[in-house]
Amino acid sequence: MPPQPTLTDGDLTLRPWRDEDIDVAHGLSDDQMVRWFGLAEDPPRSDLADEVEEARDAYADDRSVVSFVVELAGESGPVGTVEVRRISPGVGAVTWTTYKPYRGRQIARRAVRLLVVYAFGELELDRLQVHVDPENHAAARVAIRSGFRREGLLRGGAVLQGERRDVAVYGLRRDDPRADTLSGWTALMDSVLPKKRVIAHVVVRDPAGRVLLCKVSYKKDLELPGGVVEPDEDPLTGARREMEEELGTALPVNGVLAIDWLPRWEGWGDAIEILYDGGVHDASLISTLQPDGFEILGLDWYAPDELAGLVSPLNARRLPVLLADPSHLHNLRDGSPY
Repeated sequence: MPPQPTLTDGDLTLRPWRDEDIDVAHGLSDDQMVRWFGLAEDPPRSDLADEVEEARDAYADDRSVVSFVVELAGESGPVGTVEVRRISPGVGAVTWTTYKPYRGRQIARRAVRLLVVYAFGELELDRLQVHVDPENHAAARVAIRSGFRREGLLRGGAVLQGERRDVAVYGLRRDDPRADTLSGWTALMDSVLPKKRVIAHVVVRDPAGRVLLCKVSYKKDLELPGGVVEPDEDPLTGARREMEEELGTALPVNGVLAIDWLPRWEGWGDAIEILYDGGVHDASLISTLQPDGFEILGLDWYAPDELAGLVSPLNARRLPVLLADPSHLHNLRDGSPY
């Protein structure tokens, strides 16, 4: 096995551990390291010494662990550490720390970027990943600025200080576009920026001012035709698709009646709902519709004063408003006008 290399960007250097580093690094342990690494309140020197020896043995065996001390020009001694540990064929987990006196100088980001080049190059790994506690915002920033995309959340995926905690997973593939390119940057931002659910429902009326509602199989409340807009689908197309799936036909849509913001509710995240105007139809329309019989069990017309107790509190608030003035575009917040 070749000796562990030294890596540098000219100012920052990653090098193998030396025995004298252990005392320095042990003395720089602080409350943040205790918190995020699950260390004991006053970890003994022997714990770090054992970890360094384990890493050396793993490197000598098959390079399954490569652990570096981080040095910075103008500073004496280690300023941090960075490590890659193979966790499955072709996949490595990256960890790092910057010692307290040196934080806020982008050391971790630069060290991780050097390590990424080495891991994809000399180690020939195909994927790298980082596990971060969602409350460790500094570590999350390092992951993103080093090119790692947020990929998901492992609920209760770790135990820190006896408390079961969630774990955010960030990943980087060898073939991902670089973060300093347009496609690479937008993919990074897309992985962390909010993604709101969009719902498209259709308000269909009869000449008496009644609204068409569906009896559904998955809840007791009557519901409007429509549903959740799928990825890469515009809301109007989603509304028409849902109508065709549920009613056997896509009725004409005459514009937007309301835009409603829905707060978190019963396990759902917040959402934007667009309510389209399905127009006025003769009451006999129902006889031409074909409910799917699985999700939609039946259809009927309901007057505004009949809705309470039959629909959700949300629809009980907003449907009478929409039915009373269907010519106006309503801007709603949780079913109520702003």
